[in-house]
This record gives sequence, structure tokens and C-alpha cells, in this order.
Amino acid sequence: METPARTAPAAVIVAIDGPAGTGKSSTSKAVAAKLGLGYLDTGAQYRAITWWMLSNGVDVDDAVAVADASVKPAIVSGTDPAAPTITVDGLDAAGPIRTQEVTSAVSAVSAVPEVRTRITELQREIAAGAPEGIVVEGRDIGSTVLPDADLKIFLTASPEARAARRSGELTGKEAADLAATREALVKRDAADSSRKTSPLAKAADAVEVDTTDLTLEQVIECVVTLTEAAMAAKAAR
Repeated sequence: METPARTAPAAVIVAIDGPAGTGKSSTSKAVAAKLGLGYLDTGAQYRAITWWMLSNGVDVDDAVAVADASVKPAIVSGTDPAAPTITVDGLDAAGPIRTQEVTSAVSAVSAVPEVRTRITELQREIAAGAPEGIVVEGRDIGSTVLPDADLKIFLTASPEARAARRSGELTGKEAADLAATREALVKRDAADSSRKTSPLAKAADAVEVDTTDLTLEQVIECVVTLTEAAMAAKAAR
């Protein structure tokens, strides 16, 4: 008697949203690596265009100036979870986009509709061009960018836990002031949640995971399990 052939896992698009400091990047990269999927940090794209604006003398508080300049920088994102990259006009931007200066300006820049349209189109192209499947992390992926994603996850955590994690990502003296980091995160949450265009929001069909009291390994295990279930369900259809 022949053994039935196993159904191969299906390529899936996984949308992981949530505010900064909830473990989105670390979790998304690890899950993508474990399951052989691509990985895209959409927040890095908004940081990249913000860094370009600051570096080129664009007033980030002038929405018209930001909109006019939004088409100029060439932003390229690598999707290898083991070594994700991001360049702006051919320059490695992975380090510069993580400074407090960029963090303080990214909400204003990302709230400009022309910026969101430009970056959203880029994100959709990358997701559509990942035949092996991809984990896309950001703030409006499940709700706006990829509403038909096979799995949507919304990560949350307390402001205190998020500030501690984010401080570890900042460079130099910017990492020293935990209270300032927490204040910046709360301020950005308010700005991102209240903006008119694609606000930070949990999609109605997203699975919420509170990471406050979980280790990174526990969060990764949870998301891997959810993703494997989505892959199996898609393969069975």
C-alpha cells in the first residue's frame, strides 16, 4: 500500500503589526528564517525616506515639501531574514535610520499621504514578488497594505517594556534615557494612531499577542505555530 504524498506547505503572506518595541522585527526575522520565508521591515522604509529628507534639507514639518520630495529617493529593501538590508540612493542606511533624530521625525513624514502611497506601492510589489512567501512587519500591513494576507498578527506590550527594548536598539547617548524613550514611543503611538491616512490599527481579523511578559523565544514559538497552521490551511485548500 502506497503512503499518501504529504502536501507541501503553501507560501503565505504573514502581516505582523503593532507599535514600536513590541518585538516585531526580532520575531518577524526569526519566524521567516525558521520557515524559509522572506522578510520585510516596512518601518525601515519609512525611516529611510525620513533620513533622506533630513539629510537633504527637507523641512519634515512641511507636508507639501515632503510630498514633493517623496518620489526622489531610491529605496531598496533586501528580504533575506538572515541579512536584511536597506539602501537609499545606493547608500547603506541600516545604521543612520535608527537614530533619535529619525525616530522623532518619522511620524510626521509617514503621515503625508504621498509618502504612504509611494511606500505602500513598494511594499506590495515586494510581497507579490516573493514566491516562497514573506513575513511583512509594520503598523498598517494587515489593515491597509496587505488586507488579504494569509495571517495577520498584532503584537502589543506595555509602554515600559517597549521603552526598555527600544533603548537597546538606539545608538550612543540616545540609549541612556529610558524615560525619554518611553515618552517618544507614547507620542509616536498617538501620532500614528490618529493620522488620517492608514493609521496604526489592529485589523479586525488579526490575532493579538501581548508580548509584555513573554520572552522573545516564546513570542517566536507562538508566531511560528500560527504561521505553520496558516500554511497548512492554505495547502489544504
